[in-house]
Amino acid sequence: MARVFAPLMTEKKRIKFYYGGRAGGKSYAFADSLLFLGRQKKLFIACLREIQESIRDSVHKLLCDRISFYSLGDYKIYETRIENTITGTKFIFKGLRDQDSQKIKSLEGVDIAWIEEAQTISKKSWEILEPTIRKDGSEIWISMNREEENDPLWMAVAANPDERTLVRCVNYYDNPFCPEEIKYQAEKCRKNSPDDYAHIWLGAPVVQSNTRLISGIDVRRAFEAKMNGSTSPLIIGLDIARFGDDATSFCFRKGRWCCRIESYYKQDNVGVANLATRFIKECRPYRIFMDIGGQGAGVYDILRDRGFGEIIRGIYFGEKAVNEERYFNRRAEMWDSVNQWLKSQPPVQLPVDEELFNDLTSVNKKYDRKGRLQMEEKDEVKKRLGRSPDKGDALALTFAEPVYDRGEPKLYGNGKVSIEEMFALAAGEKDNSGW
Repeated sequence: MARVFAPLMTEKKRIKFYYGGRAGGKSYAFADSLLFLGRQKKLFIACLREIQESIRDSVHKLLCDRISFYSLGDYKIYETRIENTITGTKFIFKGLRDQDSQKIKSLEGVDIAWIEEAQTISKKSWEILEPTIRKDGSEIWISMNREEENDPLWMAVAANPDERTLVRCVNYYDNPFCPEEIKYQAEKCRKNSPDDYAHIWLGAPVVQSNTRLISGIDVRRAFEAKMNGSTSPLIIGLDIARFGDDATSFCFRKGRWCCRIESYYKQDNVGVANLATRFIKECRPYRIFMDIGGQGAGVYDILRDRGFGEIIRGIYFGEKAVNEERYFNRRAEMWDSVNQWLKSQPPVQLPVDEELFNDLTSVNKKYDRKGRLQMEEKDEVKKRLGRSPDKGDALALTFAEPVYDRGEPKLYGNGKVSIEEMFALAAGEKDNSGW
């Protein structure tokens, strides 16, 4: 155990990220390490979580219990803080969701920020916090039990760690103080339910929830390179930003090949119309399906006035589905078309894009009283992602209406892509043959 957690006290890393399953001892080890470091020199330590409605929601009690366990008489415990009377070390406790860019400035002098239960931290909270912990030599300690494959903090920090980030998996068998009863429960779970064992005791993300419409496995499979072009007609889905922090996204799909997605921020109606005009002239799409709710109606009118009425089609996500008996609205119908497209054969291809992955795998499904498929509200998705699923919506819009398609993809390994083309691609040369 000392070997596993020794880097907390000895290694100089900007971020120390520990994850794993139940009974690994992460919280105890973090608390002990911080208390002993706080006895060596003066530190300002912030103990953080996503939501803290009262001090009882924090690790305040855990720290108090460890102070009592080790009889650390130099620590003085207050109702909302803990201080060391010799070194001057101070522990504070905050919920991140309550902090805006102004309130969080109080953390600028923090030496160590401990984020507990980090699986609940939103992308927005992390984007506010990380640049705030800016003191020279400051560290961010993260402890979490993973919930889903695309947990925001996992994707932001641990999925692709840099040289200043330490990532460690710690489980019950790494904990020499783990009670025999806990070991018995873990072994029983391993025999009876391997999936639950992997999640609860090994810290693996939960098996894809049956409330999610689109499987992460299907999206990852679509990220694998299979083709470099298609003779199918080009369809563009255009999801137009409704709010300042949302993105306007263009998705380009040719049959079974979604070849690119581009996003733009802070664009007014004329700016979006200018982008669409450029893509129409350069790429000659067969159709552009665009969201005309909110700002979209103005962009649609501009494009019609420019003479593109034969190419553009306006879609309301909330309007009636084409198949009213099966779907609650057009949004559910289009998103399920993406789901079926990903599962169908021959295989499809998506651009490798983690934001797109998160968009597609973060939307829950439900059913209305008539048994029709319905998607959860965008606002709920936005709370979980920290943003709107704009890229996912843009892809869904490419399935707004059936398009006559007798095209074929240019597949790798079947003779339809020449040796010369494959070498050119390997060398990074641009290939516009698919447009």
